[in-house]
Amino acid sequence: MSSEALMVTPTLVIPGADLLWSAARASGPGGQNVNKVATKVELRFDLPGTRCLDEAVKSRLRTLCAGRLDADGWVQLSSQKTRDQSRNLDDARERLRALILRALEAPAVRRATKPSRASKQRRLNEKRQTSVRKEGRRPPKDHD
Repeated sequence: MSSEALMVTPTLVIPGADLLWSAARASGPGGQNVNKVATKVELRFDLPGTRCLDEAVKSRLRTLCAGRLDADGWVQLSSQKTRDQSRNLDDARERLRALILRALEAPAVRRATKPSRASKQRRLNEKRQTSVRKEGRRPPKDHD
C-alpha cells in the first residue's frame, strides 16, 4: 500500500509514492489477537528512485542502512512494538525520518594540523627527563 507523504524537515518532504507499506501478523505475546490481526508493519522506502534526496545524502543513507537494504536498494523497516497497526506504522515512519535526518548531516571535514613548537619542546623535555630517571636506576659502570 502506498503511504502518505513523510515530512522530514519543513523544506524536505518524502512523497508518498516513494513509500510502500504492508501489514503482517506480528510475533510475540498478544493472545488470540496475534493470530487474527495483522499489526506488524513493514515500511519500504525507494532510495534509488527518490528525487527529493541528492546523491551525497543517498550515499550516507545507504551506509547508515546497510543491513536494511534489499536487493533493489530499497530501505526496509519493520515495527511490531504495539498491538496497533497505525501506531506501528507511525513508529516505522518516525524511524525512517530519524535515519534521513542523520544522513542529511554532512560529516565535518577533517583538517590536518601540526603540533606547535611549544608542544614539540615539551615532548622532548619529557623524553629527556624520563631518560635521566631511567639512567639513575642502572648500576654504575666500572671503568677499568
